[in-house]
Amino acid sequence: MIKRQYINYFEIVKEHTTADAYPFTIPAIRSLKKVFLHPKVTFIIGENGSGKSTLLEALAVQYGFNAEGGSRNFSFTTRKTHSSLSDFLRIGRGIIKPRDGFFFRAESFYNTASYVDDLETEKPGLLQHYGNKSLHSQSHGESFFSLFMHRFHGQGLYILDEPEAALSPQRQLAFLVRMHELVRAESQLVIATHAPIILSYPNARIIDLSLPKPGVVTFKETAYYTIYKAFFSDPAGMLAKLGIGGA
Repeated sequence: MIKRQYINYFEIVKEHTTADAYPFTIPAIRSLKKVFLHPKVTFIIGENGSGKSTLLEALAVQYGFNAEGGSRNFSFTTRKTHSSLSDFLRIGRGIIKPRDGFFFRAESFYNTASYVDDLETEKPGLLQHYGNKSLHSQSHGESFFSLFMHRFHGQGLYILDEPEAALSPQRQLAFLVRMHELVRAESQLVIATHAPIILSYPNARIIDLSLPKPGVVTFKETAYYTIYKAFFSDPAGMLAKLGIGGA
C-alpha cells in the first residue's frame, strides 16, 4: 500500500439504495462500481448532469468535510441541499491520516469565504492562512488562487469541485504548478473539472462518468481534449459547422 494515499477507493453500498430516487436516477451513479483513486491526483470528468459534483460532494461529506466546503472544522450551513449519496458511500482509507485537508466547491465558495470572515471576527489572525486578506475583498479568481496558495499546506487531502471556474488560462497554468507543489508535499487531490489545461497533469487517473460504463481514460481520450484540439486547429471550420458565419 502506498504510504501517502489517504483514500484508496470508494464504492456505493447498493443493497441499501433506492433506484428510483435521486441521485440514483443519474445513470453514472446507478452503474458506478468500486472506484480506485490515484495516490497523487484523480480527476472526475463528465458532461453536465453526469454526477461529478454529486459524487465529489458525497465523498467529501463521508470523509468528514462540511458539505458547502472548507476544512473538517467548518460547521456552517447556508442551505442544506446536498444529496443523500454520502450515506451510501463506503471509503477505503489509507494507513495514515492527512495532516491537512479542504473541500473546495466553486458553487458555494461565497458561503465559505463569508464563514472565514466570521471566524476572523471571532478569532483574529485566521486570515494569515488565506493571504492576510478577506477572500471577499479580492476578485473571484484572485480569491480562488489565494486559497490554493495560502490555505493548502501539504500532507493533505484536497477535494476540489471545478477549481478552474474563476481562473484565467494563465492562472490555470499556475494552478498546475501549485498542484505539483502539493503532490510533492505528500498530498492527494481529487478534482472534478472541465478544463483541459488542468486535466493535462501527467500520470493522473481520469475517471469519465459520461461513458456507458464509467471508467478510466487517458487525457487524449477525453472529449475536452478532442473538442478543443478540433476547434483550435480550424476555428472557422468549426464555426461554419455550427452555422455561425462571418460578420
